[in-house]
Amino acid sequence: MSEYKVLFLDIDGTIIKSDDSIDETTIKAIRQVQEKGIEVFLATGRPLHEIRDLANELKVNSLIGYNGAFAIYQGKDLFQEPMKKESVKQFIDIAKRNQHELVLYTKDQNLFTDLEADCVKEFIVKFHLHKNELYSPVSDYDVLGMTLINVESKDTALYKMEDKIHLSQVNLEGMRHCYDVIRDKVNKGIAVQYVLKHLGLSKENAIAFGDGLNDKEMLMNVGEGFAMGNGHPDLFQYAKHKTTTVNNSGIYNGLKNLGIIE
Repeated sequence: MSEYKVLFLDIDGTIIKSDDSIDETTIKAIRQVQEKGIEVFLATGRPLHEIRDLANELKVNSLIGYNGAFAIYQGKDLFQEPMKKESVKQFIDIAKRNQHELVLYTKDQNLFTDLEADCVKEFIVKFHLHKNELYSPVSDYDVLGMTLINVESKDTALYKMEDKIHLSQVNLEGMRHCYDVIRDKVNKGIAVQYVLKHLGLSKENAIAFGDGLNDKEMLMNVGEGFAMGNGHPDLFQYAKHKTTTVNNSGIYNGLKNLGIIE
């Protein structure tokens, strides 16, 4: 067995169950892993300013947010990669023309193109977003990530751009009309590579769990990649292992299979 040193965990659909709670076995698994000296990272599409409470609850202080655009190791900033201003403007223009909504994440805020739309209100509740403001075209924002809201799958082609960007459907019940905007050169997989290099570790030292297509690159950049049983059907081909669902102790069972926890 290789020496496992770091564990990357997606949040929604991986740590957090469909009823918004966290299973006791998941908390127990994270504790046991930490006791073995394995560094745990939360790796999410969410903005980091919205996961502080969860990170504190799990006693985790290494984080990757915005689908890989910002990383923190043991409370200290590792890197951040804002999006190109012109890409952001293109997305806003296309969304506006097609009656789609958009949330732009900065280091401190979630900027929505419309705070009154029902789909936006549902999104805010589902992802427990608190620092919400209306986007203002006159401001100069450093945008770390974006999510499109109220988009039908046939409309995703409208956003095909030269700038090496693709859309990843949000893998949560009732939120399938939302798409994370992922950059080919900035994603959870690239962030994992950066972290491993920073810590002087190899791919074989790392484990990851995820359920959405935004986890694909992350699962491919670790030695032991686990797709949750509730994962997006297209994700399984990129994972070395398939574990049980988030509602059925997926993280715990996966780590147990590796012989890391009891």
